[in-house]
Amino acid sequence: MTAHEPIVGLDRDALYEAARQACARIAPTWPLDRMIAVSPLWERREQTWDAVAEQLWQRAGSRLTLSAVDYRKAWQDGAITERHLHQALAERSAAETPAQLLQALDAPEEPGQGLPLLEDLAEPGIPLPGWPVLITQQIGQCCAAWFDHEQADWRPDDNVGLYQAWRSSMLADKGLSVLSACRDLHQRIVELPEQPQAALEAAVQRLGLVVADWAPWFDCLLLRSLGWASWCAYLRWQARLQGKDDQTMLELLAIRAAWEWLVDDRQRDGDSRWQCWRSAWQDRLQQPPSTTWQALQLWQRADELAWQEQLQHALCRSTPAALPPAPLAKLFFCIDVRSEPLRRALEQVCPDLQTGGFAGFFGLPIAYTPLGTSATRPQLPGLLAPQLQVSESTGDVTQDRQLAQARQGRLARQGSWRLFERLPASTFTLVESVGLGYAGALLGRTYGLSESPAQPDRSAWSRAEWQRLQPQLPSMGLSQKIDLAERILRAMGLTGPVPALLVLLGHGSQSANNPQAAALDCGACCGQSGEINARLLASLLNEAEVRAGLRERGIDLPPHCHVLAGLHNTTTDEVQVFDHAALPQALQSSWQRLRAALDSAAVEVRRQRAAKLGLAPLREQPDRLLARLRRRARDWAQTRPEWGLAGNAAFIAAPRTRTRGVDLQGRAFLHDYDWREDRDGAVLELIMTAPMVVAHWINLQYFTSTTDNPRFGSGNKLLHNVVGGHLGVFEGNGGDLRIGLARQSLHDGQQWMHRPLRLHVVIEAPQAMIDRVIETHAVVRDLVQHGWLYLLRLDGQPARLERRTVSGWEAMPDA
Repeated sequence: MTAHEPIVGLDRDALYEAARQACARIAPTWPLDRMIAVSPLWERREQTWDAVAEQLWQRAGSRLTLSAVDYRKAWQDGAITERHLHQALAERSAAETPAQLLQALDAPEEPGQGLPLLEDLAEPGIPLPGWPVLITQQIGQCCAAWFDHEQADWRPDDNVGLYQAWRSSMLADKGLSVLSACRDLHQRIVELPEQPQAALEAAVQRLGLVVADWAPWFDCLLLRSLGWASWCAYLRWQARLQGKDDQTMLELLAIRAAWEWLVDDRQRDGDSRWQCWRSAWQDRLQQPPSTTWQALQLWQRADELAWQEQLQHALCRSTPAALPPAPLAKLFFCIDVRSEPLRRALEQVCPDLQTGGFAGFFGLPIAYTPLGTSATRPQLPGLLAPQLQVSESTGDVTQDRQLAQARQGRLARQGSWRLFERLPASTFTLVESVGLGYAGALLGRTYGLSESPAQPDRSAWSRAEWQRLQPQLPSMGLSQKIDLAERILRAMGLTGPVPALLVLLGHGSQSANNPQAAALDCGACCGQSGEINARLLASLLNEAEVRAGLRERGIDLPPHCHVLAGLHNTTTDEVQVFDHAALPQALQSSWQRLRAALDSAAVEVRRQRAAKLGLAPLREQPDRLLARLRRRARDWAQTRPEWGLAGNAAFIAAPRTRTRGVDLQGRAFLHDYDWREDRDGAVLELIMTAPMVVAHWINLQYFTSTTDNPRFGSGNKLLHNVVGGHLGVFEGNGGDLRIGLARQSLHDGQQWMHRPLRLHVVIEAPQAMIDRVIETHAVVRDLVQHGWLYLLRLDGQPARLERRTVSGWEAMPDA
């Protein structure tokens, strides 16, 4: 049979359905310029956590636990105790004892293997690196060229699909036969079907795969090229937000299947490679997980129970904290875990302040286009599609046009320069061409001595020009503005008396030479700074006509109240507040107290963070510590400008009285919520279907990047090379597109800085309200009932916790 002959007896509908389901199991990855955290297991949520853990171990050799060495250390440090092991064993009705679990940690480490593919059985005499590496490299280079619309100066013909472009590149590449030592490889390529569906059919038929093999085989193929598959899933995600679809991943699957067809030597005798592969495939498919693997699952659960116990101790105190009866100001922060230490410190240094937590895009469904550019970017969670297009303006159309033209000219000149910088071998030739002055700039950037590079929004602007600009909402009717403001304020829980100063604090990070910088910015703003959103909402809420309309709907922002916007720099913990000079004289003394409190709180947070950043000797030297942190932010050789969201483990939706004064160690997402003000449960529904899901995505990205960094993380940050201008990174000069976090974002060189624990969601609300959301939304139901997160309910005074199980609610055992 040749590749082009019709295949008899193949159920094509069943085959394509199996392929579609395999493609549907791949979660998206966002591009570098909007790199939000995503759970790489998101599309497997309809299965239980335990089933997926076993499936990944069997099919890809990926584990969802730490190593035995890590659990041994946790045991020796007292972080996991015999009590936690007993609890984990009881939950699973396991027959083992804690002593046996300890013994299992001494067993030889089992390397993950996964199901074998034909490419793993290399032909005798094939040179290094072997088929698996060669195939991954070849597919990676082809995809990098195909998807690159920005960085490359040449790209393949985009009038054909990915599969056809790949096949054409294979036909043109005469070196593959030499690299693989397969003399007839080119002839095999010639025989490849021209259409991806036919290639998929031919591979399945030629390799003798039965229906039961299809699902695991397709899964294995995509997991071998998970990075590019995840990029295809992103294209599909974006298409579906627009009511369309994208089938590129099916073509990638066909490419992977075609490579298996190509490496098959066509022999079928008893000692053939194909026969050896089929035998190994069947054996591994039927092999149950080892006792060591099962023991590690129990250790992982014990680790989660230990954290759950800590959380219970922290939250279940005798009485809730009192809020100031007449607060000096209320500051709304993003729910990001890095906000929690600053909120706590602020309330400690100035008890008259009140803080709140809300998703950092502040409810604005916007996409932002800086003046003088066409670089539109979303400023809202990746789950949503923008509804409003915003830009910035001086308020004068003629000035805007002049500024835009000036900026475009500067950007064009800078773009030419940057193109020169990225040419091959330019590391040396650039300095050689422009002289030693640039070498000095390189040294300055290396040691963080040069000035901070301009933020992307402010590049090609002078300071005076930038200060003349304000972000602007599109033209809207007054009723639309009032509707937008009302919806946001009710979701924020701001319906009672409002203090004279209301501050909306977005957050952003600062680092140099960091392709993954967006991962440190606001996930709720799609990997951007939250500054634009905060300033837009502050401007909207300061409009007198909007306030009058809100007052008619029962939300009173009194005339003396002024709304300010600010930005929390999470690298240095400095807080910038905009437009405070415009405050009326009557509020200046309150502003001065607030500014002093912000500065004092920032000093305390930097002191707390110093040890984790290797700066413990500077803890009691605030000025030197701040100077060092600023230098880290400018140093283009700094691999760990900050720890980001490392350590995240809880999401709490409750009144601030429940958490005020509680040290949650920067490990909790804090969302203000009072169910008494949410009679119809609409706000709770919004929290459990949006912020909670985003927190779960963040949690699982950090989890999987820690437990299996080679597959779900992005490896060594020092080896990163940007692909396609913004698509992602290679680790080195090729291979698969890397997703997730670099090892340096999780490990300090001696120990893990992130502990992989499934998210513990704590909600203060009646059982019936929570259950109604679970029953209504399949996504929430899957996350809760399939064990992707733990749902706890906070109630009573003194507080107690209940946990949601498959069968209902049950009281938590006393910690």
